[in-house]
Amino acid sequence: MMKFFFMVIFMIFSMKWMKYWMVQIYLFLIFFIMLFMNINILNYINLSYIFGADMISFGLILLSIWICALMLMASQSIYMNNYYYSGFIFNVLFLLLMLIFTFSSLNFFFFYLFFESSLIPILILVVGWGYQPERIQAGIYLLFYTLFASLPMLLAIFYVNGVSGILMIYFMKSIALKNFFLYFFLIFAFLVKMPMFFVHLWLPKAHVEASVSGSMILAGIMLKLGGYGLLRVMSLMEMMCLNFSILWITLSLMGGLILSLVCFIEVDLKSLIAYSSVVHMSLVLSGLMTLSSWGFSGCYVLMIGHGLCSSGLFCLVNIVYERLGSRSLLINKGLMNFMPSMALWWFLLLSSNMAAPPSLNLLGEISLLNSLVSWSWVTMILLMLVSFFSVGYSLFLFSFSQHGMFSLGNLNYSAGVSREYFLLFLHWFPLNILVLKLDYIYLWF
Repeated sequence: MMKFFFMVIFMIFSMKWMKYWMVQIYLFLIFFIMLFMNINILNYINLSYIFGADMISFGLILLSIWICALMLMASQSIYMNNYYYSGFIFNVLFLLLMLIFTFSSLNFFFFYLFFESSLIPILILVVGWGYQPERIQAGIYLLFYTLFASLPMLLAIFYVNGVSGILMIYFMKSIALKNFFLYFFLIFAFLVKMPMFFVHLWLPKAHVEASVSGSMILAGIMLKLGGYGLLRVMSLMEMMCLNFSILWITLSLMGGLILSLVCFIEVDLKSLIAYSSVVHMSLVLSGLMTLSSWGFSGCYVLMIGHGLCSSGLFCLVNIVYERLGSRSLLINKGLMNFMPSMALWWFLLLSSNMAAPPSLNLLGEISLLNSLVSWSWVTMILLMLVSFFSVGYSLFLFSFSQHGMFSLGNLNYSAGVSREYFLLFLHWFPLNILVLKLDYIYLWF
């Protein structure tokens, strides 16, 4: 893993001499170097001191590099208008470094350290390049929700170290801890990060106030840190997880149903997509808590699929916002009249959002449906409602924004440029082509 760390570190140090577009090209280069490496599905690869990658961390590291490269492509206006773009590039590269460290850490304490460090560049993205003055409040929400949940987790890690004397994730699977408070402290930080219903309020606020790059990384990667952490931690306390899984599954599915109904009354485009992210993550969390192989693989697939799909939708909203200066559904109507080609991308990404074939979202949702219905057939009722309303709010968003009477003030609207179409293609293409690699997706656990 060291070669990837050093590539990103040297990019940070040589940023002064690099052009904006060179950073994007180097990030794509790192992505393809890692993609074409020889990986072993069952074991760790690239072991370097306390770092290494197994199949799940390998996929999430690739997703991190991909989303960070697309963030730079989506934020071209920061470069064109010279909004401190060198600081912005530094922030994105530092965030990428922290994410790669987090996903490849084999030591539990270092995982926690980098998990928390990734919060700092996100906070700077929200507060520094956000749009409205309310971004300060959103940043405080983001910071305190995460830190409030994380300190108990740090104490729990020290306790585990004192009891077992080991913190290497690979060797901790044999420890059977049976303490409720320890169990709750270890998973609560990840439940907030996912986020679970009841502790999700920081997410819509952060999304609405963040710039496009902040929204992309929040939807694409930061929510996945919660799922990844739960996958790592739950192997320590399998009996405790089995005992309390009914609580988390019920909360998640009920929360997903309530929030999918909330999506129908949202007027802000970004807020609607943010709430739909929480609905998707509620399915991921409930599938994880079944502790079944279907649930684990479905969780992994849906995390990657949602990362690409949700990030692409935030790009679309930003494309409209840059032209109209508003994200309100009441103003963004009849967009098909001005940007007919962009309506195709709205359709493609929203169809993936509602889990239409051949997207990764469909594959993930089928796996999660399998795991939850085999866990208890009663969940079928809630799952049917959540799936139905997911399709409902996706269709609502598409028809409300693309059709209808348009305001005459919108007539000076310009269509999309090639950079924006390419950006949306790079979100949609991997989302639908990765279905062909089912062997890697289902054999990693």
